[in-house]
Order: sequence, then structure tokens, then C-alpha cells
Amino acid sequence: MARGVAGDPDHRVELLWRDAEREPRPGLSLGRIVRAAVELADAEGLEGLSMRKVADRLGFTTMSLYRHVPGRDQLVDLMRDEVLGEALVTASDTALDAGPDAGPDAASDADGGWRGRLEEAARRAWDLRMRHPWLAEVRGSRHLPGPNAVAHYDHMLGALTGTALRPSEVVAVVGLLGRFVDAEALLVAETRREESRSGVSEQEWWGARDSLYERLDRFPALSRLWETGGWDAPEDSFTFGLRRLLDGVEVLIRERVESRDESRDEKCPECGTPLETAPSGRPRVYCSRACQQRAYRKRRSAD
Repeated sequence: MARGVAGDPDHRVELLWRDAEREPRPGLSLGRIVRAAVELADAEGLEGLSMRKVADRLGFTTMSLYRHVPGRDQLVDLMRDEVLGEALVTASDTALDAGPDAGPDAASDADGGWRGRLEEAARRAWDLRMRHPWLAEVRGSRHLPGPNAVAHYDHMLGALTGTALRPSEVVAVVGLLGRFVDAEALLVAETRREESRSGVSEQEWWGARDSLYERLDRFPALSRLWETGGWDAPEDSFTFGLRRLLDGVEVLIRERVESRDESRDEKCPECGTPLETAPSGRPRVYCSRACQQRAYRKRRSAD
């Protein structure tokens, strides 16, 4: 594969969305390269990932890898999509969890509605990052998604389908949740890496900072929390943050429902049809374009 295509986004899309490989043949394949790279990153993190190390794992030359993938950045995209396939939830999985005799709406009832679905998706994403800590280290705004990444994103968007949120708010909530999961997972990955590098646990390292702590008694709020046990039994930051984030979404949905209920009493001044809230969330004055034009013509004729 020519390395000149390494910077071509369209070629990267073709690589990510390629047809599934048939029965593997002896020798080197893109699937084997990706799986070996995932194993390497699981062991050494993204900073330890290189085309040479992947080639060494597979027993091939570095140049032979470039016939299948043009560079490290493209390989990271392929790795990301590979492991995101582990977090996918299918409709049949959900129906199976609800029970063999469940009706068509039982899956929605069984998992607690939108909140249960979204929390499950977030926890699956969290568990995935605990198995593959390097996933949270994939930074940047231009990592193209493959089919597994899009399916994972679509599942999270679908968790909010049917709520009173505006379309733009559904997108914003899922984006916020994804960034929260990545931020929390990145902190865990950085802590593990530092502990491995130094051979000292996070608790031991901070516990030995007496030279810092003896200077903190001049800060009243911090001292009061310290004395009353604020750091004795810390909250699980992921669980605490996830619940507070979902609480905020729940408040917003409730506000949208109440706003929608209030608007149901409003009627089109032209034909008397009850007005529905526009997808944008802005209040409507007329029920249709036709009624709006009719009212406009009446005002013109009155002038």
C-alpha cells in the first residue's frame, strides 16, 4: 500500500469501512495487524505503540505492514473501531434481557426508560476503557469513525429517542456524556501509567507529602473539610459524575415536557388547530405554512 495516501481522509474512510475479511489466510493481514496493535497498546499504552513493535510481534518487517495500513495514525483509528465493537448492544440482546415472554415494549420498561438505557451505554463505554485504557488517550477532533464507532454512537443517540429533548439537545447530551467518560478514563489511565513507572501507588505518593500538608492549615474551607472527613471515604468519581450528569438531563427533559404541555392549549388563529412545538423548540404561531400565508394575505388586504 502506498504510504502517500497516509494523509488522505477519504482513503482512511475506505480502510475503516472495508468489507469484512474472509477466512484468514496464512501470512499477514490487516485484521492480524490490528489485533496485534491492540494487544501491544493494552500492554504499553499508545506511547508504546509503533509500527516496528507491531511488526516484531507478528514476525514481519516493518515495511511489510505498510502494504496493509499507511501509517500509525490510521492504525490507531482501526484499533479504536475494533475494540468499540466489544461495546455494541443489539436489539436482540435487549429483548433477550427483558425475558422470552416480554411484549414489544417490555425492553424499554425493563431497563428503566431513557435513563437506564443511557446509563447502561455509559457503563459499557467505561468498562471498555478499563479493558483498553489507551482508548481514552486517542485525542483530537479528526479521528474518523468506522462502522463500530458509528453503531455505538447511534445506540447512545437512540437511548434518548422519544424524549422531549430537541434534536440538537440529544446530540449535545450524548457528546457531553462521551467526553465525561473519556475524561474519567484518561485520569485512570494516567494514574496507572504513573504508578507503573514509579513503582509507588497513588495513595502512597500523596500520603508522603507532609511538606505540603503542613502549609494548608491557613485555608479554612479545605481545613474544615479535612477535619470532618471529607477525604476519608471519597466518592467514586465516575459513578458520582454519571449520576449527576443524568440528573441534569432529567431536569431538562422535565422542563421540555412541561413546556410542551403548556403549548398544547394554544391554537392556530386561522383554523383553530392545536399548535405543536416546532422541532427547534421555538413556539409556533400558525399550524402550517398555508395558514401563515392566509393570515399574511388578510393583513395585506386590510391595509
